[in-house]
Amino acid sequence: MNETYTKPLTPLTGEKIEFFREQGYFLLKKGMTGDLIDAFNGHIYDIRNQVPMPEWAACDLSKKYTLRLFNSHKHDSFSRQLMKHAVVRGVLAQLMGKEAVCVQSMYFYKEPGAPGQASHQDYYYIKNDPMTMIAAWTAMEDVVDEENGCLWVIPGTHKLGLLPHGAVKNIEEHESWTEETEGVDTSCQIPVIMEKGDILFFSELLIHSSNKNRSKDRWRRSYVCHYIREDSNVLHREDIRQKYPLY
Repeated sequence: MNETYTKPLTPLTGEKIEFFREQGYFLLKKGMTGDLIDAFNGHIYDIRNQVPMPEWAACDLSKKYTLRLFNSHKHDSFSRQLMKHAVVRGVLAQLMGKEAVCVQSMYFYKEPGAPGQASHQDYYYIKNDPMTMIAAWTAMEDVVDEENGCLWVIPGTHKLGLLPHGAVKNIEEHESWTEETEGVDTSCQIPVIMEKGDILFFSELLIHSSNKNRSKDRWRRSYVCHYIREDSNVLHREDIRQKYPLY
C-alpha cells in the first residue's frame, strides 16, 4: 500500500450485507448527490459534442446520444471519479471482503422508445476467477421506473449458478444483439424503482433485465460499472483485463 492509502468507508450494516448474500442485490438510496449526477450527465454529453469526437467515444453522429458509451473510465477523469466514488468503494469492500477494482464501465442513454436487455447474468459476458464480480448501477434520472425502462431482478437467482443463454426471443422489447437466459420463469421478477443518485449493487449471477422505454419524453440514463475483487482476474476478455483501483 502507498502512503496515501486510506481505509474504505463502511456504509452497510450487517443486516444489509446479509440481504445481499440472500437476495443477490442491494439498493443503496442516495449513494451519490444530485449535483454530482447532473454535472456528470452534462459532461458525458459534452464528450460526444466535441468536434472532432474523441476516437474512444466515436460513433455515427445520428447515434451520439443513443449508443451507450463503453469504458469511459479508461479515458476520462470524471468517469473515473464516479467509478472510484468513496461510497461505492466502501460498499464493495464490505461485500467482497477485500478492495475492489473496476474492469468495465457503461453509460446508457436509453432514450424514449429504446429497447431494453433481455434476462441475463453478467458472468455470462464477463467471466472472472475467482468469481467475485459485482455491478454498481447508478440512476441518472429523477425517477427510473417501469415506464422508462427500469431494471427488473429475480431475487435469489444468484444461487443457481451460470445458466444457459440463447437468442433473444422478443426483439420488439429487447436488444437483438445480446443473449437471453434460458429456462427461467420471469413471472417472479420485480422492478427496481430508483431515484437520482440511488445505486443498485448486484451479483454477477443475479438474473436481471430491462424493458423498452415506453415513456414519451423521459430518458433513462445510468452509469454502470463492473468490479471484481483485487485478487480476481477477468478470463478470455483482453479488452477488460486491466484493473483500475478505487483508491
